[in-house]
Formats: sequence, structure tokens, C-alpha cells
Amino acid sequence: MPYSNRKFKDAIYEQFGRIGKALASPKRLEMMDLLCQGPKTVETLSRQADQTLANTSQHLQVLRAARLVESEKNGLYVTYRLADDNVCRFYQALRALAESRLFEIAAITREFMEQRDSLELVKSDELALRMHRGEVTLLDVRPTDEFESGHIPGAISVPLAELESRLAELPRDQQIVAYCRGPYCVLSVEAISVLRKKGFRAVRMEDGVSDWKAAGLPVDIAE
Repeated sequence: MPYSNRKFKDAIYEQFGRIGKALASPKRLEMMDLLCQGPKTVETLSRQADQTLANTSQHLQVLRAARLVESEKNGLYVTYRLADDNVCRFYQALRALAESRLFEIAAITREFMEQRDSLELVKSDELALRMHRGEVTLLDVRPTDEFESGHIPGAISVPLAELESRLAELPRDQQIVAYCRGPYCVLSVEAISVLRKKGFRAVRMEDGVSDWKAAGLPVDIAE
């Protein structure tokens, strides 16, 4: 039996609604942000999103049912990745829409950053110019696997957990710019706090690798 006009429209918007339902969870949005950094095991996602393995698996099944993520089993571990780059771009567009419509986001962010003296930022275009001039040292403070999946050219991988033990590797005659996963990632905030306490001139870049890539700037992948 052929579709009526109404039945056709209802069927189409029902499919659109599958995406909306899959994203109707703060934890699933956070997991999409994490997966924008590269593939991760269920165990890694569980730890980084601060939730149980069972809850992590349930959220991933919802995202997989909406075909936003894919999985691959290697031995005892299951690795998840975004279905394609469009999913990360969609997440970034959703984030931008929320930032433009919800003043609470700016208020929450400002209060958090003011408490940590981390309001000073470097923008992507300014960073690219200053790196070209050799004026700054760029630190990627994400975990090593995320750095290897994609990083800003010229960045040095110094995961936050290793930072204090590797301070001797960092120059004291240059400003240090730290970045992590994006504007709401706190790894770079913590890194700036450590560096300033140790006497380094350090500031934070708000954008992450996915934002850098979305702006049409090059990204290096570890071989």
C-alpha cells in the first residue's frame, strides 16, 4: 500500500527523532565529545566519563542503535568509534547552538574559570601565527592515545598525569600554551594551574583538535 502524504512525513520525522532520542542524555553527549578525540574501549570511556561499565555499555548501545557509533571487538575488549566525521561535526554544531541560545553555559564556564584563574585564552588563529614565529611551546595534555589519533602540528604530548615529572623538558624562556579536548575539557585548566605554580608562563587554548580540524587547519596523526 503506497504511503499517504501524512504517513510519509510521519515516517521521515520518526527517523529524525531517533537521533534526538539518542542524544537526550548528558552522559551520551559527553561520550560523543570523548569519541571525537578518537576510538576508545568501553573501559576507557567508563573511566573518563566517570560512570560504571554497565551504564557506559547501555549508553553506547543507544548510540549504536541510532548508528552514531560503531564497535569492534578485539579479544576481551570492545572499542567504539564515531560512525564518521559527520557525527563529530553534528556534535560541534549542537554545542554551538546551545552556546548561542543558553546563557547558562557562559555563566557556568565563567564561574568555573574565575575560581581557577584560567580566563586568559589563546585563539586558534593567533596560536598558528605565534607557533610559526617560534614564540610558544604547545602542549597536548590529553592521554597519549588521543594525541596519536590526531594532534595539532608541532604540539608536544605531555599527558596531564605526567606533567609534573616532565617539567624539566619544558622551556622557561617561552610562553607555554596547553590544550586538551575543547572548551569544556578541564585537563588543560589543571595543567595551567600546575605550570603557573612552578613558575612557567602558561595560558590555555580553548579549542581542541576537533575544533582545529573543523576550522580547516591541519592535524597530524602519529605513525
